[in-house]
Amino acid sequence: MKLLAAAANNSGSYSMIIIIVLMFVLMYFMMYRPQKKQQQERQKMLNQIKVGDPVITIGGLHGVIDSMNDADKTVVLDCDGIYLTFSRSAIRGVNKAADASAEAPKSASAAPKAAASDDNKTTTTTSQSQAADSEEKTTAAAASEAPDKTDNETQAEKE
Repeated sequence: MKLLAAAANNSGSYSMIIIIVLMFVLMYFMMYRPQKKQQQERQKMLNQIKVGDPVITIGGLHGVIDSMNDADKTVVLDCDGIYLTFSRSAIRGVNKAADASAEAPKSASAAPKAAASDDNKTTTTTSQSQAADSEEKTTAAAASEAPDKTDNETQAEKE
């Protein structure tokens, strides 16, 4: 009997060791590995930046890279005429929205003129319908104000 009790105690300690090992393995795959991937992607992004790229710093400052110093690992940002020097690691990311907005006017000017004339017709029709709606609202507002004035005048006469 004592032999069975000792065997039961040993199996409990083995299962506890297996659970602890599984927790460490799970922690590795849930925390360490994704963080390592993010660091590699960030390093790749920092290595690919170049002069003229719109960037955002860790503090939320938006600017354009004016110059880069590889020896000191610093960048100079042009923030609407103000030049600020930052460590390269202070860059959170490249501002893709600024890239897209800079490219949008170029693609819009390449649109055919026929499409532009159709847009003008649509805009004119929309403007006319908006003007008619605003006239109706003005007329309705004037009509609703008229009884209020009459009620106010009536109240003034009662006093």
